[in-house]
Amino acid sequence: MGRAFEYRKAAKMKRWDKMSRIFPKLGRAITVAAKEGGADPEMNPKLRLAIQNAKAQNMPKDNIDNAIKRAAGKDSANYTEMNMEGKGPYGVLVFVECMTDNVTRTTANVKSYFNKAGGAQSPNGSLEFMFSRKTVIEFEKPESLDVEELELELIDAGLEEIDVHENTVYVYGDYTNFGNLTSAFEEKGIEVKATLQRIPTTPVEFTEEQLEEIEKMLDKMEDDDDVQQVFTNIA
Repeated sequence: MGRAFEYRKAAKMKRWDKMSRIFPKLGRAITVAAKEGGADPEMNPKLRLAIQNAKAQNMPKDNIDNAIKRAAGKDSANYTEMNMEGKGPYGVLVFVECMTDNVTRTTANVKSYFNKAGGAQSPNGSLEFMFSRKTVIEFEKPESLDVEELELELIDAGLEEIDVHENTVYVYGDYTNFGNLTSAFEEKGIEVKATLQRIPTTPVEFTEEQLEEIEKMLDKMEDDDDVQQVFTNIA
C-alpha cells in the first residue's frame, strides 16, 4: 500500500504544482480548525497539524497568521465539510472532499466536472466501500532513526504499516487512530505531515492515454476553491 500511495501522491503533487489556489485551500483548513478548537495551536491539535501541513507546502507565515485571525472575525464564513462521489472517464472512481460556504454552488460545480468529462455523479455513500480511510503520516528520515524500532513503538498507537521510499517514511493506520499516531510523533519531537487519505480497496490500471484524459478532469476539480482533496481508484 505504501508505494502505491507514494505513486499516487507524486501524480497528485504534479497537479498541485500547477495550481494557483493551494494557499487559499490550506488557509481555509487553518481557519476552520481555529474556529472549531481555538486559535492556540498548543491547545488545538487539528490546528497544529493544519499549520504543519501548510508549512510543508511553503505557505508564508503571514498567510498562516491571517488565516488564524480570520477565524475570530465577525464576518468569517461558516464552512461546511461535504463529500461528493462519481465516475469519470473510463469508469474511474472519484471521491471528492469539499469545504464550502455555499453547498449549492459546490454541488453544481463538481457535478459539472463529472458531466463534462463524460462521467456522472453517484449517490453519496455509494463508493464509500471502495475506499479505506487511513491516517497517512510522512516525514523525512533522520539518519539516526531506526525504522524497525519505530515500528514496534507505534504499534500501540495504531500503526498498520510503515514504508520507506527514497528517504521518506510513510506511516499508515486506520483513520480512527489519527490522534494517537500524531501524538506519538509529537512526543518524539518528529515533525510530520499528517493527513486523512482514502486508499482504493481495488486499484485499477489505466493506459497513459486514458490517464491523460482522467487527469484533465482531476485538474479542473482540484482547481476549484471549494475542493480540498480528490481521491481515485487509479493503481
